[in-house]
Amino acid sequence: MITQVRPPQPVTIGALAPLTRPGWVEAGRHLLAGLELAVGEVNDGGGIGGKPLELMVRDTAADPRRAAAAVDELAQLGVAAVAGEYHSVAARAAAARADALGLPFLCSSAVLDALTEEQTEWVARLSPPQSHGWRIYADFLLGAGHSRIAVATEPSVYWASGVRILRDHFAPRGGTVIELDARVLTPAAVCDALVDHRATALLLLVGFPEPAVSIVRSVRRDQRLTETMIGAPAGQPEFAAWATSLGGDSAAIPFLRYLPGHLGPLGARVATALRDRLSEEPSFVAFEGYDTVTVLAEVLRSHGTDRARIAASWPHVAVEGTRGPIRFSRTPGISVWQSARTPVQVVDRDPAEPSRLRIRHAG
Repeated sequence: MITQVRPPQPVTIGALAPLTRPGWVEAGRHLLAGLELAVGEVNDGGGIGGKPLELMVRDTAADPRRAAAAVDELAQLGVAAVAGEYHSVAARAAAARADALGLPFLCSSAVLDALTEEQTEWVARLSPPQSHGWRIYADFLLGAGHSRIAVATEPSVYWASGVRILRDHFAPRGGTVIELDARVLTPAAVCDALVDHRATALLLLVGFPEPAVSIVRSVRRDQRLTETMIGAPAGQPEFAAWATSLGGDSAAIPFLRYLPGHLGPLGARVATALRDRLSEEPSFVAFEGYDTVTVLAEVLRSHGTDRARIAASWPHVAVEGTRGPIRFSRTPGISVWQSARTPVQVVDRDPAEPSRLRIRHAG
């Protein structure tokens, strides 16, 4: 009799990503590419104690209700932890459910400071909090001489948080932040308001492609606003669809990204692998995805698959990531375990070559 040897049961991780509209699909694709690349490398190296690592991917479409429902489903399916997500509103819903269920959640890319209402032991985050990155962006604006800025906004806890951070940073330095409701104002009316308020910069705190594309085109074509800077701190210009939609108008619009000035050996190797997988230059979101699995794989090897032990391991993590060492600590005002020293840059697309990104400021 031949005894059949059953393959070992995989260790599963739930993965959340916006893979359909109205989610930022490109961001979801890059996030998933990083997650999958790292899982493949973990399995090539023997998996987790000889067991393969497997992703259970769920599409959030940037919808908080879908994100929460996905966490419920994944918890019932027995995943060891949940990872991923790009949109802050979806990540916040996922974090709340993970906290309530006692399910570890390593958030890859969402930056909203208040991912959970109360301090939690179950949630950790790789990306820097919004208050940190957006203050660096505000310093860039002030350093470039923009003390009177306008923000075109739509209703969202994320956009509202961004406006509050900017106001708090600008006011003590003599700056002014003027809020323009993009639901009410047409792109032409936004241009009129910029002139009326004598704003020297306009920040796009709105969705893509619309109304962002129409606002950019209107401002670029308004002869009264030839010296007005357009900015997009949330990072809409990071992805190729921005340049495809706006052509030459896509350039010189500074945004935030979370990469160092130079990648080390690990980062450079992963960048090459991601470039091959994506058939385009990888965004910082792809590196965040890779680093997420790198952290979880180390935790699973060291602490096993028990959910409580995984959550208890956050303050003890010490992993080399693609953008530098990864460690988690408690940060004042942040309710989750927060990765420290994540690099922050302000970059834009070069007007002479929109496919090339220029570093304008680093913090």
